[in-house]
Amino acid sequence: MTGRHPVIGAKVSPSTPSVAPAKPAAGPKHNELMHFIKTNATLIALVVLVVVLSFADDTFLTPRNLSNLARQVTIIGIVGVGMTMVILVGGIDLSVGSVVGLAAIVDTLLMQYGLNIWLAIPVTLVLVGGAIGIWNGFWITYYRIPPFIITLGMLTIARGMALVLSGGTSVPVTDPTFPSLGGAYIPPTATGIILALVLALFVYSQFTTIQQSRKFGGSVQWSQLLSSSIVTLVGLILAFYVFVLYRGLPVPVAIFGVIALAGMFVLNNTRLGRRLYAIGGNEDAARLSGINVAQTKLIVYTTISVLAALSGILLASRLNGASPNLGEMFELDAIAAVVIGGTSLSGGSGTIGGTVIGALIIGVLNNGMSLLGVSTFYQLIIKGLIIIIAVWFDVLQKRR
Repeated sequence: MTGRHPVIGAKVSPSTPSVAPAKPAAGPKHNELMHFIKTNATLIALVVLVVVLSFADDTFLTPRNLSNLARQVTIIGIVGVGMTMVILVGGIDLSVGSVVGLAAIVDTLLMQYGLNIWLAIPVTLVLVGGAIGIWNGFWITYYRIPPFIITLGMLTIARGMALVLSGGTSVPVTDPTFPSLGGAYIPPTATGIILALVLALFVYSQFTTIQQSRKFGGSVQWSQLLSSSIVTLVGLILAFYVFVLYRGLPVPVAIFGVIALAGMFVLNNTRLGRRLYAIGGNEDAARLSGINVAQTKLIVYTTISVLAALSGILLASRLNGASPNLGEMFELDAIAAVVIGGTSLSGGSGTIGGTVIGALIIGVLNNGMSLLGVSTFYQLIIKGLIIIIAVWFDVLQKRR
């Protein structure tokens, strides 16, 4: 017996095998969950690491330990902000650790020679950070010397200059107000007000994002807004617990917060930020589109050297002295923080927020392993493995 197709009238045999129905696609909730996990993998790893260490050591989650941890993270975090910009344009800077040490020596020597602290700091930022950054950027941009080579050379030059200026010995701090820069706290009451202002600023930015999306006819990414709101709220609650309940917000942490927020604003809301992503994505296309690639790279390499010099000043202030060996292996930690935070080593992709989370992971690992008595030798091995895993994950993401 035969029949006719109800639409085209074709004869259909009853013995014709039927086509198996396709498997239903994953639902929207499942897709949103997978997207959240994918985009927040680093943050999830940080939470898991904190939970594990809190069970491994009772003192880990105390406000005092977390406050010290935040202070330790600031040095790498400040350098990491600049390193993010450098890697976004497809570059690298291996000299930042030596710049940290040289800046610490120069700043303390200037104060020994009678220069006021508020003059010594900007002079150090210009003479050390600005000069080295312009030097690196000049050779990289105008003579096309690979960043790896020129910054590797500056790594040894800056370390040698620190040894020459200090005579190979530590330089004590003579200005009595200098240690307060790296060791002082903003009072708890003022810290609470600052955190409340940060929360208000975040709410305003979210509201502005929604209004702009509706104004230009775009769709509001409610899941993304919700996830970022939850993360920010949890972070502010944790900051209140750590800083307000202890001694207040450490001054270096406040400086790092301002620098990180400024970096986020530059990357997300300025022409310079768009240029960095464009150059990292395709330098030739960026040049053909009218972007001044040489000028942009010069700005980026100067920025990271100035930030490294600032980190050296803060470190010398916290330690109440400077050593020519300060900053050794800091380039490893800075690069690790950037890569763990999701910035691609080939350039064109990454965020300052991811770098901050990456710096926190490095800091939590250092702090946790120290509390558990893990040897520094093994700590280096673990950091190296983490960098390899992070790069491997980035390669897999690109292949997909």
